[in-house]
Amino acid sequence: MAALLVVLLLSGCGGHVYHMVEPGETLYSIGWLYGQDYRELAEWNGISAPYAVRSGQRLRVIPGGAVVAVKPLAEKIASARAARPNPKIEKPLLKRLAGSQVSSESSAHNVGISWQWPTQGRVLHYFSHSKLNKGINIVAEQGQPIHAAASGKVVYSGTGMVGMGKLIIINHSTQYLSAYAHNDANLVKEGQQVKRGELIARMGRSGADRVMLHFEIRREGKPVDPMKFLPGKK
Repeated sequence: MAALLVVLLLSGCGGHVYHMVEPGETLYSIGWLYGQDYRELAEWNGISAPYAVRSGQRLRVIPGGAVVAVKPLAEKIASARAARPNPKIEKPLLKRLAGSQVSSESSAHNVGISWQWPTQGRVLHYFSHSKLNKGINIVAEQGQPIHAAASGKVVYSGTGMVGMGKLIIINHSTQYLSAYAHNDANLVKEGQQVKRGELIARMGRSGADRVMLHFEIRREGKPVDPMKFLPGKK
């Protein structure tokens, strides 16, 4: 798996973490994996737009001089899964004020982006840093349509991310990306421009123990609560 090729090189009192690029990976998917903004990865590695990377290329994935202790990524993922709670009650979707496209908390950083729900269903898991859930999990039926939550460019469509199954990442602006994981089928390709509401995938259980959509929004590489961006439900 691509996510396993992580190298820790110690230098003096600090260290650098490098990622070896696997076939099919993009700078966006690697940034997603490490929680870094793709533009920062580009700067640290001297990569200019359109941010192309090649298989076998070694990329620094943390700032220079940072002191880190890195477990193999597979071990970290296994630990995260073991620590994730298994809720017995499925909560219904939270009802928000109708007509509010974006919460006031996020609006200052969200200029020009109009968000919609990527699919219909119940929210099984909500966003929580402490519970290692970096987005929301929506449960529904196998094959249910999944739509782009906002207009943008597909920057990743593949299966190279451990635990995510068939994954799509869309770049919406210089700040915002969204991701759609565990799909049964990806219906868009990298480089494709999509409109808000356009069909991009079918719901499935790839990389998961049940049929669901794992949906994330990230701002400058960092996970944010999607519920603060999505419009209210009547």
